[in-house]
Amino acid sequence: MSEKVFDVAVVGATGNVGRTMISILEERNFPVGRLYLLASARSAGSVVKFRGEEVVVEDLAEFDFSKTQIGLFSAGASVSDVYAPKAAAAGCIVIDNTSRFRYDDDIPLVVPEVNPHAIANHKVKGIIANPNCSTIQMMVALKPLYDAAGIDRINVCTYQAVSGTGKAAIDELISQSSDVVAGKNTRSEVYPRQIAFNVLPHIDVFQDNGYTKEEMKMVWETKKILEDDDIRINPTTVRVPVVNGHSEAVHIETRKKLTAQQARKLLEEAPGVVVIDERCDGGYPTAAIDGAGSDAVYVGRVRDDISHERGLNLWVVADNLRKGAALNSVQIAEILVKDYLT
Repeated sequence: MSEKVFDVAVVGATGNVGRTMISILEERNFPVGRLYLLASARSAGSVVKFRGEEVVVEDLAEFDFSKTQIGLFSAGASVSDVYAPKAAAAGCIVIDNTSRFRYDDDIPLVVPEVNPHAIANHKVKGIIANPNCSTIQMMVALKPLYDAAGIDRINVCTYQAVSGTGKAAIDELISQSSDVVAGKNTRSEVYPRQIAFNVLPHIDVFQDNGYTKEEMKMVWETKKILEDDDIRINPTTVRVPVVNGHSEAVHIETRKKLTAQQARKLLEEAPGVVVIDERCDGGYPTAAIDGAGSDAVYVGRVRDDISHERGLNLWVVADNLRKGAALNSVQIAEILVKDYLT
């Protein structure tokens, strides 16, 4: 990485992803010169620690982005819609973790282990988009298999943690769980139905085709990241009563035959992937034990699909706040400073 330092702004610094971004910048020794923490006026004045120092959160609306070279945005699509173009116009390269710019043809959508070459296109608008959390972990796991044999079709069911919705959702899960154990009635404010001890086959708003927007994100983003409009994706996204860590049951049909043994070897050698695949009780990764708090994408249950001659099955687990959001953004920034800002 470059020996130069760069002034960095974190937008949405007091949220779950923003705080994770700050900790990852410190953990990975990112070459930060000065760190600016930005949030709404309501959060301005609060203090966050970085490298042993207290950094005061500033009001985003009053900030001058010409003081920074990199902006890590994670404060919601409506905030990015207003402030990301302003930051880019001021010379700050924006890495945006919201859905606002993912489908803009002039803005690269990047998973560093999959399509780092796309970062070069940041010069067009000064913005790089971070994919959806469920797409990121699936892409990291499928890229080595895609390169080896191609993929004709993906059938995926996700099991997504409540932290993907935010702190209020975590609080609701904990509160409802206590109420259920105590035999009390539960109240649902964040989700349309009780999430404690339950599974909701619904994330984001429903579309005209019967899929939800979260499901369609996986379709649109996979095609863009792999630069393959022919690949077919059939997702079902599900919210589960897990605090942190997304899981996915992924079934693929490859274009060339690829055995489970071959796939396992490719995955063991793939960057960012850890294989836990023992055919015994507990010989597989889980969200709470392996995914949460980890940077890796874990893969297990690798097996041939007995219903399709070119089918494979995978179980994929990752921390949605880290690899699914904050870490992916920082990894993009690391490539940016290494290859484009030196």
